[in-house]
Amino acid sequence: MNELKENPDRKWEPFPNQNQTMLSPPRMAISIENQRITVPQTPQGIPAPSGAMQEHDLPPELLQQGWRKFWSKRENRPYFWNKVTGESLWETPALKNQFDPITDPLGISATPGPVSLKRRASEDCGPAVKKFVLSGPWDLEVNTNIIIFERPHTIYTHPHPEIEAFRCGLASKLRQCYQELCHSRESIDAPKDSFNRWLMERKVIDYGSEPFLPSSCYPEISMSMYREIMNDIPIKLVRPKYTGDARKQLSRYAEAAKKMIESRNATSESRKVVKWNVEDTFQWLRKTVGATYDDFQDRLTHLKKQCQPHLTETVKKSVEGICLKIYHLSVEYSKKVKEKNSIMLRENGIAELTPPAPISMRKVWCYPIQFGISCPRYPVVDYIPERDQAILRYQGDTVIINSTHLLKLEHLYRYSCFDDKKFEFFIPRVWCLLKRYSTFLGTTSTSAESNDTQSSLPATVFECLNRMFGVSFECFASPLNCYFKQYCSAFADTDAYFGSRGPFLELKAVSGSFECNPPYCEELIDAAVKHIERLLADSSEPLSFILFLREGVEPLPPVHLKLDNSHYKRRQVVVPAMEHEYRHGLQHVLSKSELNVRSPYGTMVIWLQNAAGYQRWGPTEERVEALLDAWRPGRERERDRQELLSPTPHRGSQTTDVVTEQSSPSKHITPPINP
Repeated sequence: MNELKENPDRKWEPFPNQNQTMLSPPRMAISIENQRITVPQTPQGIPAPSGAMQEHDLPPELLQQGWRKFWSKRENRPYFWNKVTGESLWETPALKNQFDPITDPLGISATPGPVSLKRRASEDCGPAVKKFVLSGPWDLEVNTNIIIFERPHTIYTHPHPEIEAFRCGLASKLRQCYQELCHSRESIDAPKDSFNRWLMERKVIDYGSEPFLPSSCYPEISMSMYREIMNDIPIKLVRPKYTGDARKQLSRYAEAAKKMIESRNATSESRKVVKWNVEDTFQWLRKTVGATYDDFQDRLTHLKKQCQPHLTETVKKSVEGICLKIYHLSVEYSKKVKEKNSIMLRENGIAELTPPAPISMRKVWCYPIQFGISCPRYPVVDYIPERDQAILRYQGDTVIINSTHLLKLEHLYRYSCFDDKKFEFFIPRVWCLLKRYSTFLGTTSTSAESNDTQSSLPATVFECLNRMFGVSFECFASPLNCYFKQYCSAFADTDAYFGSRGPFLELKAVSGSFECNPPYCEELIDAAVKHIERLLADSSEPLSFILFLREGVEPLPPVHLKLDNSHYKRRQVVVPAMEHEYRHGLQHVLSKSELNVRSPYGTMVIWLQNAAGYQRWGPTEERVEALLDAWRPGRERERDRQELLSPTPHRGSQTTDVVTEQSSPSKHITPPINP
C-alpha cells in the first residue's frame, strides 16, 4: 500500500470488483518500459498474515467461502481477507450465494443464506456498493434468454503469445503467397478480400484441430477462391463512373483477352472465337462516334459472354493449381504450428487433450466456451498506455486498441474468464486476440476489406432488437465489435475469455432470440441458414432468428431462393442502399467520428421463427417500424448527443422478459456438468 502511494506513476488497474470496498487485493508492481503497472498477486502460497484471530470469530458460512479475520497492527483494528479470491475488506463481508461460475454461471441453483445473517451483514457493510456501468456503444448488462444443449470442453489449447506470433507469421506468409501466385500466373492482383472469404469458406468444412489455418478440408479446391479468381480474368472489371472510363475498360478487356488466348495453350476453336470477337470489338470502337455510356457497357457484356467460357477453359488448370497450392501450404503450416505447440506444452508439463467423450443432452443456460487443458506460463507483454489508445508489444510486435475497447475487453473478461480472477494473464491474452484479428483482416490500416468483414449494426438497432424482439445474442461477432456479452465468433480459443460461445455452426440452441449478421461469404451464409432451419425444426420452445443479408448481389445466391421458400420465414423487409449505416469493422482503433459508414448496398432483414417464437417475438408492424426508424442514418449520433445533454439510466436497466425468464427457469433446465 505504501509503495503504491509513493509512486504516482500511471498504473494499469482492472475495474474494482463490485463486492469489494476500501481495501484492494494484494498486488505486486512491475515496471514495463518506464510505465508502472500493477499485477494482482495470487493468493495461493501467501503465508497467513501475522496476528491472525480465531476462526470461530466468523460464521461457518463465511469460513466456507474462504473468509478469515486478521488484526491490522498499523490501523489497530480487524480486517477480513478471502484466501480464495484475494479480496480484503475492513467491514464484515456479506454472505454471497454459493454457486460455481462454471456449473451454474447465472446462480440459478444457488440458495440464499439465513435471513438473519444477511441482515447482519448488510448492517455491518453499510450502504450497498454502486454497480459499475461501462459506457460505450454496447450493453454488457443484458441478461440471457438463450438455452442450449450442454457441450463438452473445447480441445483447443490456450493461446500463447509465442505460438500466436508464429501462427500469424505463417498466415501472413500464406496471404502474400496467394498474391504472388495470382500475379505471376494470371497477371492479376489477388481479388479483394478473397483470402478472408477463403478462410471462412474452408472453416465451414474443416475437421482439423487448428483454430485459424485450414488443415483438413474436402474438397481441397475452394470453389469460393476459384470463382473469385475467374471473375478477375483477364482483367478486374469495375463499374465505371464516366463514359470515357467505360470506353477504356472495353478496350482493355479486349486487349487482355487477345493476349491471354495467344499466350496460353488454348484449342484452335477457342483462339478463333476469341480473336474474332476481339477484332469485331476494335472495329466497332473505330467506327462508332458518340456512343453512350450504356452502349459501351452493353458491348462489354456481349464480349465477355462470348469470350469468357473459352478463357475459363484455357486457364482452368492454372487457377485450380493456385487453389491447391494455397490449401496444401496451409496444411503444412498447420502441422508446424501444432508441433511448436506440442513442444511448449511438454516444456510446461501439460498433457495434450484427447477428444472428449459425448455428454448427455441436457438443457442449460448459455455459458462461455471452457478449456479442457491447463494454461502454460505466459511471457511478459509490454503495456504502454497513451491518451486515447493503448499499445501492447511482444518482442517488437505491436498491436493497438482504443482505451474504451480495452476497458470493454476487461469487462467481458471479468464476466467470462474463470481461471484468472487476478488478471495476471489479461494483457497477454488481449495481445493474442488483437494479433489474431489483425492477421485475419490482413491489414493494420483502416481498409475497406476490414469494414466489409467485421462491420456491425449500430447500437440504436441493437437497443431496438433487444427492446422489441428480446434479442440478447449475436450469432456472428467478435469481442471487438459485439454489443451483447453473449455471442458466437470465429475463433473459440482467443475469444473464449471474452464471452465467446464458439462458432455459431456448433451452437445447439433450444430457445431464445438471436441476431444473425454473417460476413459476406456464400458458403458460410448457406451453412448458417441450414443450421438455423435445423434448430427451428428440432425445438418446440420459443426460438427466433433475425437475419441481416446483403441485397442486390448478382448473380442471386442460391441461399436467397432457399429463404424465399423457407417454412419458418415470417417476414422480410429491404432497407435501401445509402439509407442506413453500419459501424466500421475497425471500430476498436478508429476515432469516434469515423465509426459510422453509409451502406453502399441494400440490406434484407428476414425473420425466421418457429411457431412459439413467432407468437412471442413476431415481426408486427409496430416492431418493424421501430427497427427501421432506429436504423436511420445519424440515429446513433443523435442518441449520443441526447445522452450527453440529459443522462438517462443505463440501457441495461430497460430489460425485457429476459429477466422474468431467468427468475423462473424451467424445471427441465439444469446447469452444465462441473469439469
